Order: sequence, then C-alpha cells, then structure tokens
Amino acid sequence: VQLQAFGGGLVQAGGSLRLSCAASEGTFSSYAMGWFRQVAGKEREFVAAINWNGHNTEYADSMKGRFTISRDNAKNTVYLQLNSLKPEDTAVYYCAAAKIADTGRVSRLSVVYNSWGQGTVVTVSS
Repeated sequence: VQLQAFGGGLVQAGGSLRLSCAASEGTFSSYAMGWFRQVAGKEREFVAAINWNGHNTEYADSMKGRFTISRDNAKNTVYLQLNSLKPEDTAVYYCAAAKIADTGRVSRLSVVYNSWGQGTVVTVSS
C-alpha cells in the first residue's frame, strides 16, 4: 500500500494540527496503522497506532491525552490530531501500515510496519 501524509506546518506552542495519511488501495481496512516521528540525528519514535477497525489504539506515554489517532476506512485515511503542542513535538511525522495477523492488536515497533509515507513536517514554536 502506498501512503501519503500531509497536514504538517508551523504552529505556536499550545496550538493544534491535524495530520492525515491517505492510502492508495481499497484493502486499507486490512492494515493496522501507526504514526511515528523523527528528529534529525535521533531514532524514529513511536507516536500512536490503531488497529483495523479503530477499536484498539495505543499511544506513547508523552503523547497520551494530547494526541488522538483515528481512521476512516471508507476514505482510506488515518488521522493524527495533535493538541497542546510543545516545541519538543517538532519532528517529521510518518504514517505507516502493517499487516498484523491478530487484527485486534497494534504494534509500537517500527520494524513491524512495511509501508511508509513520505513524512510531513511539524514545527512548534515557543
């Protein structure tokens, strides 16, 4: 599946952004989806994940309560709502897709995801 992420931008601390990730094919609903982020010189970091029907989600501890992952299988799109943004949230945000045998589960591990979008840049100013 091909993925395209968009929605990044420049926002002040405390502000909000909504990232979107559109998938190219109709089997989107068979994939678990994840969001990761990366700062130059650092390893890619797990942000959030959602299973195929949206009934199971997971978040990194530092994002829990501020970020919300959701999906619309009819639109082949996964979203990441970013609220209460902090300067340390500045990063390139990537969406990714994974086939997980247990469809109720999600994964925090980047190696599980075999399709990645190109990334969208989020910059939070202080």
